[in-house]
Amino acid sequence: MSLAIFDLDNTLLSIDSDHAWGEFLLEQGAVDPVAYREANDRFMADYQAGTLDMVDFLAVALKPLADNTPEQLAAWHQQFMASKIEPHILPKAEELLARHRTMGDTLLIITATNRFITGPIAKRLGVEHLIAVEPECVDGHYTGRVQGVPSYREGKVTRLEQWLEEQQMTMEGAWFYSDSHNDLPLLEKVENPVAVDPDDTLRQVAEERQWRIMSLRDW
Repeated sequence: MSLAIFDLDNTLLSIDSDHAWGEFLLEQGAVDPVAYREANDRFMADYQAGTLDMVDFLAVALKPLADNTPEQLAAWHQQFMASKIEPHILPKAEELLARHRTMGDTLLIITATNRFITGPIAKRLGVEHLIAVEPECVDGHYTGRVQGVPSYREGKVTRLEQWLEEQQMTMEGAWFYSDSHNDLPLLEKVENPVAVDPDDTLRQVAEERQWRIMSLRDW
């Protein structure tokens, strides 16, 4: 039995759930239609380029959680799951998760998207363990601030090491599946790195290092 780690956005899903949540909020009229769309698209481009300023991004991304009631957020998320997430869950991704379950592996999703967005997605995928950006919550309400180290780039390694210590587990024989060059710090740490529908930068590195490259998409 080993640890099987999965990135979420554009790996198990065919979209970026963080960006999709921003689009959903725009459709609901919950955020400024001009400024928020510009920021949402700009942050997505910065992420793809590997230049995302996580502090700036989270200040914008977590603000709607603080600006709305838990009841409203829960209702929105239910709609979001049905309209934006469910159609983009990849059947081959579910098959991959099932294979690792059958092997007796411990399944873990690690993502730079916050837990409010990704917690229900991990549950839908049947993955018990999740490392995500943690929005600060006080007395049942989000503050708009982040708690702890964001699980982005090197932060994924930091958070995973903390989690392994808590679980009394090791990285021996671990797998990590990701599409993004932003995940190279963690891909370099595992025995079994797998590039899944990789971006151009990750594909080049994977080819140079003879890592496995695979697709979970139907094309």
